[in-house]
Amino acid sequence: MKKQILLPVVAAILCGGLAQTAAANASVGVVFTQEETHIIASWYHEHGDGTEPRGNGKGKPKGLPPGIAKNLARGKSLPPGIARQQLPDGLVSILPSPPRGFERVIVDGRVLLVEVATQVIHDVLVDLVLK
Repeated sequence: MKKQILLPVVAAILCGGLAQTAAANASVGVVFTQEETHIIASWYHEHGDGTEPRGNGKGKPKGLPPGIAKNLARGKSLPPGIARQQLPDGLVSILPSPPRGFERVIVDGRVLLVEVATQVIHDVLVDLVLK
């Protein structure tokens, strides 16, 4: 008799755990679409990155330290306090809205798709924004 009661309880626990795992992983597949990638690449090809060289004659500032730059990858959290830029208004106006709960930002010349609530990076576009 105990086996008959125990089996449905174990099954319910396992199914509940699977449902929670599925819900937690539902946003894992959120990435830049081919259309978004094309729009972003074309926009930066036409407009450049919009920054002017520094007055010291040495050009733009150095990138991030290697340890921090390495952490700008899918599945990693955006480091706290890291300098980020918004995409230019002209680019934002031609892009479709990001998925709900996500934002697109620029960090160290990379366009990132970041989950707002967790700050987890879901996709990275490299070499589209000129450094």
